Amino acid sequence: MTLQQLKYVIAIAEKGSINEAAKVLYLSQPSLTNAVHDLEKELGIRLFIRTNKGIRVTHEGDEFLRYARQVIEQVVLLEDKYLNKGPEKQYFHISAQHYNFVVRAFVDLVQDYSLDEYDLALSEEKTYDIIEDVREGRSELGILYLAEFNRKVIMRTLKESNLTFTELYTTRPYIFISARHPLAQKETIRLEDLAPYPYIYFEQGESKSFYFAEEILSTIPHKQSIRVTDRATCFNLIIGLNGYTPSAGIYIVEELGGGDLISKPLEINETIHIGVIAVKGSDRSEIGAKFLELLKKYLR
Repeated sequence: MTLQQLKYVIAIAEKGSINEAAKVLYLSQPSLTNAVHDLEKELGIRLFIRTNKGIRVTHEGDEFLRYARQVIEQVVLLEDKYLNKGPEKQYFHISAQHYNFVVRAFVDLVQDYSLDEYDLALSEEKTYDIIEDVREGRSELGILYLAEFNRKVIMRTLKESNLTFTELYTTRPYIFISARHPLAQKETIRLEDLAPYPYIYFEQGESKSFYFAEEILSTIPHKQSIRVTDRATCFNLIIGLNGYTPSAGIYIVEELGGGDLISKPLEINETIHIGVIAVKGSDRSEIGAKFLELLKKYLR
């Protein structure tokens, strides 16, 4: 039994005539008749009954045709995917901590990369979930930061997950505050300056250990603190409540939100290392490499 024979049987059933089927198949009638006889002999069933009014499908032939059509439909799908290729759809998924510059680079990727067809995903997630996304293959890359207080724990977790950390950017700590904040005119901010104001930080779910926090001040007690789950809420609370959140100090692009925020250097003995995590030994996709190139533009 061959795919060609299946196509012959389907054509005969649709046309109701061997003569008509032979025409659309560009075959002679005897050749088509012999092909069907050979198939019936191989299967041990009768597919068609010849009558004065043409060809009628038998009960066994009707059941066979249902399977034959399924097979041919799957073949067509395979051919469309692997033989009749048009522009190949681009797939790229990334997970990151709540960084505005990651979103800006992602926007540039879609706008500048001339993607005709794509399936992209950008997930702003909890630190542990970022690691899991990359480990499980849901995301090609993850973006997070290391500092002195969490480096050992995060690096051990990455090693156990067969992941690597490649540093992209190093900076001193900053804080984001409103442009109208009482501290907005200060050149640098001290921890004691922040005491009267609410500390805004990101929820880490079940991984509540401060080692997985997105903020360097997670080990310090705060008289007022508010836990949030998304970046827009964080920005709104900073502006509306004169709150603050630690950051890498990278300029927040106004059209993506946060135009009323400013960054100020924080007087603290700490260094932030922003980097990309990936599966150890994995190859970077072309679109993944392009994203990192765009990301570095903002990190510079």
